[in-house]
Amino acid sequence: MSGTLVFTDTKSVDSYHFSLTNAAPDRLIITEESIEYHHKTENKPHEVLLEPNFRESALADSKDFVAKSIYQMLAYCKVYQFHDSSNEGPLRQACPVDTANYLQSYGNNLPSFLLFLRDNYADSYKRIVAYVRDVVPQFQDFYLEPTNQTISLRWIDNSATDYRFNAYQLSDGSIRFIALATLLLQPAKTMPDVIILDEPELGLHPYAISQLAEMIKDASIHAQVIIATQSKDLVDHFNVDNISVVEMDEKTQSTIVTHLKEDDYKLWLEHYSLSELWDKNIIGGRPV
Repeated sequence: MSGTLVFTDTKSVDSYHFSLTNAAPDRLIITEESIEYHHKTENKPHEVLLEPNFRESALADSKDFVAKSIYQMLAYCKVYQFHDSSNEGPLRQACPVDTANYLQSYGNNLPSFLLFLRDNYADSYKRIVAYVRDVVPQFQDFYLEPTNQTISLRWIDNSATDYRFNAYQLSDGSIRFIALATLLLQPAKTMPDVIILDEPELGLHPYAISQLAEMIKDASIHAQVIIATQSKDLVDHFNVDNISVVEMDEKTQSTIVTHLKEDDYKLWLEHYSLSELWDKNIIGGRPV
């Protein structure tokens, strides 16, 4: 397996090439790595072959300035998946208070990060609370009080009682939405440059999906947001130009990504929604 990542701006093109192969016991190792830097004012690119240690990329330890630059760009990309909302899952567990500098990939430090936002970015925290109230009607606010250097995701409802609810008293969809709101409504200073979310719509109420779309658009002001989804409801909240279709090419036996262009579907969209075009296999993304 091999791949190439290309980073471009108005002045230059950076490329990172890598090759992987299988090894015992049932794992992938890096066998080849190279980087290329091509300033648009120069005729020839600057190319460097890296020496991988098989288990890890050589980007992290390379002294080459381009390698360091690419490594830094990749470090600012964060992949998130909030699927495990079980009682033993990371979203419902207590965590150390001092794990609050960024939201972790599976929401392991959700309560400590919310506490961090409440104490340092009150406006962002209030927006998160407002969105959660909108989707979870009985929710009033989080109750974030550390105990012995750990903190749990507790909350209060909008009744007159002073009872404090625990994370296990949230539905799967509610706690996933809380994690999504925390990720997408955090301040620009703490947000990754690239956010990659895998199927964020799972378990959400249809109204929550519409709010999710609004939060994605909000986050995209400060970061590049890449969503992998199979939800027709979510797709309908975006323009054609925002959509790429991922399919298997039968001839090459490889994955292809087709970025849609609005001009190609302008007449169709006068009569059908984007999800209807998906159902009809006009834009692809369905078995032939």
